[in-house]
Amino acid sequence: ANVSHELKTPLTSISGYGEMIENGMAKDENVRVFAERIRRESNRMLSLVTDIIALSELDERQILEQAEPVDLYTLAVETVETLTSAAMVRGVSVRLSGGPVQVHGVRSLLSELIYNLLDNAIRYNRDNGTVWVRVADRQLSVRDTGIGIPKHHLSRIFERFYRVDKSRSKASGGTGLGLAIVKHICEKHHASIRLESAEGIGTEITITFPATEPQD
Repeated sequence: ANVSHELKTPLTSISGYGEMIENGMAKDENVRVFAERIRRESNRMLSLVTDIIALSELDERQILEQAEPVDLYTLAVETVETLTSAAMVRGVSVRLSGGPVQVHGVRSLLSELIYNLLDNAIRYNRDNGTVWVRVADRQLSVRDTGIGIPKHHLSRIFERFYRVDKSRSKASGGTGLGLAIVKHICEKHHASIRLESAEGIGTEITITFPATEPQD
């Protein structure tokens, strides 16, 4: 039901704008605007489908099939580099600290975990805000100066499709699945999550990995 609802809105927009262009109802000066909206809604659907597939794979995947020693700090460096342009658009500074921390896990999943945390910290930050990423003592923490999360939302923030601010989330391209994916990846790696947030001040999420190899 949630998936159907999430897909219906962008599909309705794409169909509507496409029909107006097809029937000649759109004026020449509006065609470019409609095309941009079709592209934006298509990208939103693509992100949503990608996240849904990722969650489905996590539901089925046996972690030990692909697990290996992975350095979290190296993944963090790669992720910061990947998201540098997105941060620059918002004027957000990303500061990475710490050093090598080796855990036993699936490299692609751990990379996605860091990506989702950092992407959220940038996406829901203030303009010209800051994100701190720290890797040390078998822990990964991402802290931001963003909008924060009201207390009554904290217990549900890792649920699939749950959004604190639906209008802002959709406007920024959020699918409502990022933190659900983070939770799943942590469960697969037997890692714990600690969330601390204050509305209007910011959020910090800390992932702590076990000292021994996870047994799936």
